[in-house]
Amino acid sequence: MNRTPRRYGSMLQEYYVERMRAAHAAHADRLAWVGTPDDVRALQVEVRRRIRQSFAPLPRPVPANARVTGVIDDPRGGYRVEKLLLDTRPGFTVSANLYLPTRGDGPAPAVLATCGHSQDGKAFEVYQSFAQALARRGFAVLIYDPISQGERVQYPDARGVPSLGLCAEHNMVGKQLALVGDFFGSWRANDGLRALDYLLSRPEVDPTRVGVTGNSGGGTMTTWLAGLDERITMAAPGCFVSTFLANCENELPADAEQIPPRIVEHGLEMYDFYIPHAPRPLILLAQRHDFFDRRAVMEAYTQLRRIYRLLGAEQNVQVYFGPQGHGFSLHLRKQLYAFFGRHAGLDDRPREPKLVIRTPQELAAAPAGTVVRAGSARVIDFIRARADELGAKRKPPAPERLPALLAKMLRLPRRIGTPNYRVLRMTFDSRKKRLYRFGVETGPGIQTIVTMPAGDVPGFGLPTGGGRATLLVGHTASADDLELPAVRRLLAGAGRVFAADPRGLGETTPCTCDDGDFFSPYDSDYFYHSQGLMLGEPLVGRRVHDVLATLDWLAGNGFGPIDLVGRGLGAIWSLLAATVRGNLASVTLVNGPLSYLDLAQVEICRWPASAMVPHALTKFDLPDCVRAIGRKLRLVAPWDAAMKPLRPAAARKRLRELKLPASLLRLKVRS
Repeated sequence: MNRTPRRYGSMLQEYYVERMRAAHAAHADRLAWVGTPDDVRALQVEVRRRIRQSFAPLPRPVPANARVTGVIDDPRGGYRVEKLLLDTRPGFTVSANLYLPTRGDGPAPAVLATCGHSQDGKAFEVYQSFAQALARRGFAVLIYDPISQGERVQYPDARGVPSLGLCAEHNMVGKQLALVGDFFGSWRANDGLRALDYLLSRPEVDPTRVGVTGNSGGGTMTTWLAGLDERITMAAPGCFVSTFLANCENELPADAEQIPPRIVEHGLEMYDFYIPHAPRPLILLAQRHDFFDRRAVMEAYTQLRRIYRLLGAEQNVQVYFGPQGHGFSLHLRKQLYAFFGRHAGLDDRPREPKLVIRTPQELAAAPAGTVVRAGSARVIDFIRARADELGAKRKPPAPERLPALLAKMLRLPRRIGTPNYRVLRMTFDSRKKRLYRFGVETGPGIQTIVTMPAGDVPGFGLPTGGGRATLLVGHTASADDLELPAVRRLLAGAGRVFAADPRGLGETTPCTCDDGDFFSPYDSDYFYHSQGLMLGEPLVGRRVHDVLATLDWLAGNGFGPIDLVGRGLGAIWSLLAATVRGNLASVTLVNGPLSYLDLAQVEICRWPASAMVPHALTKFDLPDCVRAIGRKLRLVAPWDAAMKPLRPAAARKRLRELKLPASLLRLKVRS
């Protein structure tokens, strides 16, 4: 948490709202041109193609290797529960319960039940309730634990208890998967697709009547699966379908699986996942007082109803608002039962029978307590293997090609000339010395706030005459870094000093989202990183652009030669910027990581998602940038994956492993 006042704390929020509004308006214009059934069919093909672009790579199907580890019979209820273990990737196990009706003739209609964010997963009372109630009506229901929930905890402590919490686990593996070119939502969707394979393989199931439902995070997976798989004949998402724009406007962060990369850049909205599903039955289950905006729910319904009308099936799409807040309340569940019952040819009365609620232990499928203890690999195991595989076959990019490669991966916008700047009111540091401040306009609606110790400057504003300059790019607030004794020693005698905060840092740190902790898995830095991913403009790239534009500003105002110093997070953006730009007198990286590979392979990585270049390890690693800069660069007191100083011996050893010269390393900050 930085101490710098957030004078421009709304800047990033308004920037992304404008970007999302523009994308949303363009999306509405495209849908407005759809006017015939043939238009709809062409749109369905295109939407499905774009969905698969965002969800790539989806692995090839594997045999389920299903193991029934126990059975619960309920003759009075007319169903039984099989406790199952299924494989969705080689060695990657899913724990599930299959509810099978024991009454009725012929194959039963089926429902794939996806769980929302509950630590108990499939055993959470509300989720086992709707699975059991559907089975009592004659449906075969397969409900499975999502990754990090129920029996699938990825980071258990010695007792098997989650050490991070399910949302933190999702976001942890999400950022590490991004480094190796993967998407956590694809993992979650693949679990659902393979579970559906198994469900439809059962002789008790009628493959022509197949529903999918779930609430909140389960509503997410219901939505993604409906857009990915044509075998689903009816869908009932609860408390999810909204718009990406509304979530942005309302400052609503989401888990890593809920932010498909480049989905907005591909021209899609959240409800577009149901366009390929049309004209098959769909009901949007919502709550009047949910944090998912009911106005956006109605927009989704209105647009989808028009699509269904063009296909002659307007009666197949419905919306229902319960009277409560977020949750799969009894009101929503009753609508689910009636809707699926009607379209499957079963009981369509909106009622829930008296249920038998069982404990998580009774419904557990893994004899060892968790699938990991039963021998399943974890997501981090796959990430490590993939990172090693990429490292073994990746050839370091030639130094002369690296700037263009980085510019493409970071999606850097064009820079034209010297940026305009504003002269802001001066402030004072802790020693009551003047600090001059400038707002360098590095993009539409974006200012990089630059602080300059006044020193011997006789007047107000930017000094004339230029001369040697040092640009400091701080960790979370460069003005705070200027107060650090170690940084002061490092900058002593460095000429004119400027300290820059790229967007979302220092004075532009947003005043949005959760608890104000910059490194919280759900706070504003993660939130705007998510918006950038969906727009196809990674936040890490926009921050690198801000550093580059600030260097242009200094050079354009007569300063040179220029030394670049980055600390902590600023070390990453400075290294990438220096590699793209070149032509710097020196580059000093203080408390930076040595390699993205290190961040991908640890159990717990504390560096935020916004520090990661998406797909980085498929093309390059940070040591490639270090080698490209060469003798002009030095590494000072590097940090490990926990953002803690590496011990001297460990730092030297890691440099040798990375084939970097030990002469680059300074273990302490000296004057």
